[in-house]
Amino acid sequence: MLYHLLYPLSDEHGLFNVVRYITFRTAAATLTALFLAFLLGPPLIRFLDRLRVGQPIREIGPDHQAKAGTPTMGGLLILIALSVSVLLWSDFSSRPIWIVLGLTIGYGVLGFVDDFAKVRRHHSDGISARAKLVWQFLLAFGVAALIYTDPGFDKELAVPFFKEFTPHLGPFYVPLAALVIVFFSNAVNLTDGLDGLAIGPVMIAAGTFTILAYAAGHVGISEYLAIKHVPGAGQLAIFCGALVGGGMGFLWFNTYPAQLFMGDVGSLALGGALGAIAVVIRQEILLCVVGGIFVVEALSVMLQVAYFKWSGGKRIFLMAPLHHHFEKLGWAEQKIVVRFWIVAAILALVALSSLKLR
Repeated sequence: MLYHLLYPLSDEHGLFNVVRYITFRTAAATLTALFLAFLLGPPLIRFLDRLRVGQPIREIGPDHQAKAGTPTMGGLLILIALSVSVLLWSDFSSRPIWIVLGLTIGYGVLGFVDDFAKVRRHHSDGISARAKLVWQFLLAFGVAALIYTDPGFDKELAVPFFKEFTPHLGPFYVPLAALVIVFFSNAVNLTDGLDGLAIGPVMIAAGTFTILAYAAGHVGISEYLAIKHVPGAGQLAIFCGALVGGGMGFLWFNTYPAQLFMGDVGSLALGGALGAIAVVIRQEILLCVVGGIFVVEALSVMLQVAYFKWSGGKRIFLMAPLHHHFEKLGWAEQKIVVRFWIVAAILALVALSSLKLR
């Protein structure tokens, strides 16, 4: 909105010419989302507290009963700050920005319904896992189909560290893209089990994809780095910047001891957003490196369940997801969170290095 209002004024006032640059608008979007999160956080916490939308805590596993009653649905804070910031600073003619924002809001609505069901029932289970997956895949397939039917779409899959190996997927790209979106949506949801644990790697991944999206949308940079050029993808740098800003504002209230929990409204939406961004800029596999923390957390659950059934009750981990395994080993909550952030930062650097190491 501000881009369309201010940029036409650049002919008369040179100061407004800065609005044309994606880098400036990315920084502005980050600060805008951060400011909105700081501004809206306290009244949202009070509002949710009055509504008694406290997070139900499972009685099994590590003792987190002291956190029972902490307001959930805090992901609303991120989504509001993110959406307003993106709408203020983006170029509305960019198709990718609408695809990713639409998917994010759609998953946010699904998460909100799930959170509301948990709060209403005073139980840690909301809508059924099957119903949730069905809606996630429907939204993801819609996004994948929109991307696939774009006239300029390249059906080759980018593989990190391999410059010449680009398998042609054809129509099989659609289910792959949908699977990436759904997997990361649920992976972030599984990671969201300790104060600040999920939002840290989300911000690190979003910061990494700020660079990748800008590069993919720039003809010269994408050619130099030998990555796929996606017209309009540069606008997603603004989305990623706003996600970082909104995440930092949320972390202010979510850091230990948390005043506010993300809830499914946040985790499902943010994971889906990361998946959708990766799909749009054609870095689906690289997301598995950048978001390695989420991959490991999700795989730990899948392996635990599969081995438990196969072995007749035995376990690989003391408890899954993986962060609970470390809690069972006696690690302090803050130690787990910070160390996971450090690993996430290392993986982000590895991912960025892959742009030239091939």
